[in-house]
Amino acid sequence: MAPSLKLSLVLFFACSLFIQGTVAEVLCEKLPSNLCAFAIASSGKRCILETYKNEQGDVDFICKESDVVVERLAGYIETDQCVNACGVERENIGISTDSFLSSEFTTHLCSSACYQNCPNIIDLFFNLAAGEGVSLPALCEQQKDNHRAMLTLLSSDGDIAPGPVAAPLAAPVLY
Repeated sequence: MAPSLKLSLVLFFACSLFIQGTVAEVLCEKLPSNLCAFAIASSGKRCILETYKNEQGDVDFICKESDVVVERLAGYIETDQCVNACGVERENIGISTDSFLSSEFTTHLCSSACYQNCPNIIDLFFNLAAGEGVSLPALCEQQKDNHRAMLTLLSSDGDIAPGPVAAPLAAPVLY
């Protein structure tokens, strides 16, 4: 191989490493607060949004690296499409299992637009649910079954017994 070709290949390889390293680097501390939640640093650790008091004494947001490692998604920032499809908000402080109590939230999370297309958010809530002893797939199946039951109930063309009817109010007695 000619020396100039070797030099060209070495330069190409070195430049490609440099460009790849600078473009793909995600550091939680460098992310703005509106991209922090649902981001994963290049180290593989989840980014979390925290509050702090700034110099003026006002509460502000800061993005930090957590101790939680995500195996497969290092250097990932969640898309707006997934945030919207899954019904989550980027500027929430902390994530709680209380969100599972909302049928509106589970409807979004279990929708195919979220569950099939947003592995980062699903991984996060899968682990959150598992920590509470709940299976996210089972929760989603239950949510789908409840939705099917409601659709069946609504489409049953009058086969439902009418609800109770209130007795007419008696006329007030005047003294």
